Amino acid sequence: MIDFTLTEEQQMLVDTTRAFVEKEMMPHEELLERTNETPKELAAELKQKSMELGLYACNMPEEVGGGGLDSVSVTLIEKELGRTSLSLAECAHRPLNILAACVGEQIDAFLMPTMRGEKRDCIAMTEPGAGSDLRGMQCKAELKGDVWVINGTKHFISQAQVSDFCVLFAATGEEQTSKGIKKRISAFLVDFSDKGVEVLPGYRNVSHRGYYNNTLQFTDVRIPSWRILGDEGDGFTVVNEWLGPTRLTVGATCVARAERAFDIAINYAAERKQFGQQIAKFQGVSFPIADMALQIKLANLILLETASKIDQGTVSGADCAMVKLYCSEMLAKVADQCIQTVGGMGVMDDLPLERIWRDARIERIWDGTSEIQRHIISRELLRPLGA
Repeated sequence: MIDFTLTEEQQMLVDTTRAFVEKEMMPHEELLERTNETPKELAAELKQKSMELGLYACNMPEEVGGGGLDSVSVTLIEKELGRTSLSLAECAHRPLNILAACVGEQIDAFLMPTMRGEKRDCIAMTEPGAGSDLRGMQCKAELKGDVWVINGTKHFISQAQVSDFCVLFAATGEEQTSKGIKKRISAFLVDFSDKGVEVLPGYRNVSHRGYYNNTLQFTDVRIPSWRILGDEGDGFTVVNEWLGPTRLTVGATCVARAERAFDIAINYAAERKQFGQQIAKFQGVSFPIADMALQIKLANLILLETASKIDQGTVSGADCAMVKLYCSEMLAKVADQCIQTVGGMGVMDDLPLERIWRDARIERIWDGTSEIQRHIISRELLRPLGA
């Protein structure tokens, strides 16, 4: 028998995070929507409170000062944080789990300051000409003596302007494979104070107001050889270790927003009257409500099952891809239907429905588009069959 009941500790984490979100974050949503900015003082205050509650770095191993929580517990926390604006939720920052791979000088220079909340990290992977096709990236790092020299451009870099350094992925050469010559990809720790690094403004985005994206320009940036994270050419291993949990974070956030929108829509349908009765009594309203409830329940199940697989060490790339694919597409459908249920008020900013609907659009694109997720799933199914 499979027990889906949360442990006492997990329920406490859910209750604590939800109370934190509702009391400390949600009251600021309107400010972010109006100004498209997250005040620095507010961000610092929320980070400090998240640290006091044990939410900050809850995803990191205990041996480096993290919470050491299992994946199911971290996913439950991510889901509760996902109920509010992303820019507010990000103030309770969880360091990149790949920083746990830091060794030697990297520990004191990057890992520990991040764990103490003194520095903030971000990931630099996407380029103007290379998104999901990592082998197509043009940013390159060349080893000259005991120094790496980096040149290139990254864009769509989340929260770079409020970060201190990035985990940069760059090409470090080429290798012959069974499918021809391929670029070797490596990961580097690049401080934004390094000479030749520019953090430039990003693009105006329809989704997630107050959440920044930036362009990074690297011009003859020279960093010491010890700043390579992992082995040279081992970047794909680092990426795979990071992407799985990240896709679960996207899934958890999508489920949370769908649930919030659904609560608004179902309560509205139960109260709103037309033609002498509650609109929930009309099948045109009640049947979509049933469909949304089913879609949300299925999303919760696939989310927690996959998190459990991570804890058991049995998760696959297809598992994480299914979570990201299903939950992001589910949110798009539910957000749209919730607006349809509420009607005209659904697209007014008096309610968070129009924001949830706008924010939902990017979820099917970043961290791998829906098409990329389908490719991952289908290849994992077909390769063993020789197809």
